Amino acid sequence: MPSTFTKIALACAATMALAGGAYAQEQTVKIGVTGPLSGPNAFIGKDNENGVRLAVEDLNAKKIVVGGKTLKFELESEDDQCDPKAGVSVAQKLVDGNVKFVMGPYCSGVAIPASRVYSQGNVVVSTVGSNPKVTMGGYKNLFRIMAGDNEIGARLAFYAANIMKVKNVAVIDDRTAYGQGLADEFSKEAKKLGLNIVGNEFTTDKATDFSAILTSLKAKNPDVILLGGYAPQAGPMLRQMKSLGITAKLLGGDAICTAELGKLAGEAATDTAFCAQGGAVLDKTAEGPAFKAKYKKRFNIEPDAYAPSFYDQTMFVGQSIQKAGTVDPEKVGAEIYKTSYKGMSGTFAFDEKGNLKAAPITIYTFKAGAPSALGTY
Repeated sequence: MPSTFTKIALACAATMALAGGAYAQEQTVKIGVTGPLSGPNAFIGKDNENGVRLAVEDLNAKKIVVGGKTLKFELESEDDQCDPKAGVSVAQKLVDGNVKFVMGPYCSGVAIPASRVYSQGNVVVSTVGSNPKVTMGGYKNLFRIMAGDNEIGARLAFYAANIMKVKNVAVIDDRTAYGQGLADEFSKEAKKLGLNIVGNEFTTDKATDFSAILTSLKAKNPDVILLGGYAPQAGPMLRQMKSLGITAKLLGGDAICTAELGKLAGEAATDTAFCAQGGAVLDKTAEGPAFKAKYKKRFNIEPDAYAPSFYDQTMFVGQSIQKAGTVDPEKVGAEIYKTSYKGMSGTFAFDEKGNLKAAPITIYTFKAGAPSALGTY
């Protein structure tokens, strides 16, 4: 008969074998996030990351099984600083780390050069980079999960001409890929609609003093000023417009459609800033209020512009992995192309170039420091 010691040893060995077997039945799936986690746009980078984090937690709760193994989703977040050079380095780091699903980049100027690295690394990428060039590189498995600048810029011009019924517009372009793309598309559509572009000015995404630009534009008396740029520029710009006595409205794209603008501009944004953002109004969707409550409970802050879309797209990736029965990015990407996902922020379905189909766009103004929806167009 085996001794007591032998029995204990055998029991321990059996326990370890069982534990090893259980461990072997789990497969890790890394979900990368790339965006600005430092610098003036860090607020939106963190919002994007939070949206993905919530989705990762919900996917893990689903206990998705593929090939007999329970998938364990892990978040791997990197700071690309909204800088093209840093963004390419981050892309290579994620590729080298065998991350096959990436949410981001946020900035078009990062998304355009980084997309080549991700394509060579066989990565499924979901970005909000809105410059039309982002999806013009011919890379497979690159998905834009928001409306592009061609749609947002055109819709802003339509709103200015047909809803605000203005005649004279001015354009300020921060020369980033995002800002330039938005300004160009707005100007193109504005001319088609018969609006007079009375001034074109240029700045950078690091500037905070716009006195010279605004003084020049004030003399040209525009009804609205279109800013192709981000909230950290729009905030001080609105304050300076007010101090200079400029009565024009400030129009911008999704990058200024954020509560951060209200913080930076204060009352200067109220009924003066107007922005266009892809997606439906979260409060008016079936699951939107519950998501907002869940987000606030988890992070002690309200969700901002992109968290809902990044959440939905991460869940779409999870659904596609489950349907494809594999974590192979080629097959998961093919599943995304051929199916759709009804999320709380809209229906996610993509054309052959990776653009979101039938992307709704909502126009907002600002009330009490926060974006307030005016309508979806």
